[in-house]
Amino acid sequence: MSKSGKPPEQATDRLFATERRPEDFRFDASVARVFPDMIRRSVPGYTTIIPMIEVITEQYVQAGSNCYDLGCSLGASTLAMRHGIPHPDCTLVGVDNSDAMIERCEHYIALDDSPLPVTLRCEDILATELTNASVTTLNFTLQFVPPERRTELLSRIAEATRPGGVLILSEKIRFESERDQEIQTRLHHEFKRANGYSDLEISQKRSAIEQVLIPETLASHQQRLQSAGFDRVLVWYQCFNFVSMLAIKDH
Repeated sequence: MSKSGKPPEQATDRLFATERRPEDFRFDASVARVFPDMIRRSVPGYTTIIPMIEVITEQYVQAGSNCYDLGCSLGASTLAMRHGIPHPDCTLVGVDNSDAMIERCEHYIALDDSPLPVTLRCEDILATELTNASVTTLNFTLQFVPPERRTELLSRIAEATRPGGVLILSEKIRFESERDQEIQTRLHHEFKRANGYSDLEISQKRSAIEQVLIPETLASHQQRLQSAGFDRVLVWYQCFNFVSMLAIKDH
C-alpha cells in the first residue's frame, strides 16, 4: 500500500481515442491503469454483477472450504467474494497472469476492511491448483481462454468443487441468429456511446479484442458446464450480449 493509504491512481480510458497501429489487446500496465473505468463503460451490467457475486457467495460458501477468483484482474470480484464469506476458516485465492493487475490488486485488497486473508497468485489459471472449492468465480475470464482449453479448465473446477458448491461464470456471448447478433451488438455499441466512447474508440477496441476475446453461444456454455461435471446451470443475469450463469454441483 502507498504511504498515503490511497488506492492506485485510476485514469479515464482513452487508450483507443486516437489512431493507433492494429495490435491484439493485452492486459498490460496501460490497461491496468484504466481498467475500472474501461470495464464500467464497456460491460453492461457490470456494476450489478459485482455486488451480486457477494450475495451468491454468501449463499453457497461452505465452512472450511477454498474460494477462487480466476482472472481476478484488480480484485472487484475477489472483494465481493471476501465480503460474502462469513467463515473465518475459509481460504480466498485470486489468480491472474498479469503482473500489472496483481500489483494493483494488492493495493485494493490492503485498503479493504474485511479481515479475511486473501492470497493472490500471478500465474496462468490453466495451471492453478484447485482443491476443496465451494465458490469459484470466472468473471469475464473464460472468454480469453483458448476455446480448445475451456473444457479442461471447467472440468478441473467441477472436480475440485464440493457437493453443493458453485461456479459463477460471467461471459460475453454470441447468438445463434445473425439478426439477434446484429441487434445485441448494436445495443452494446449504443451503451458504449452513452458512456462517452467515440465511434473510433469502439471500432479500434473491437479490432484489438476480436482475436483475443472469443465468445460462444449460451447453449455451448450450458452444455460444456454440464459435461464438465456441474448438475444444473441457470442464467441469473443478462444485459444485451453479456450474461452471468450459476453452475451448481449437487453431488
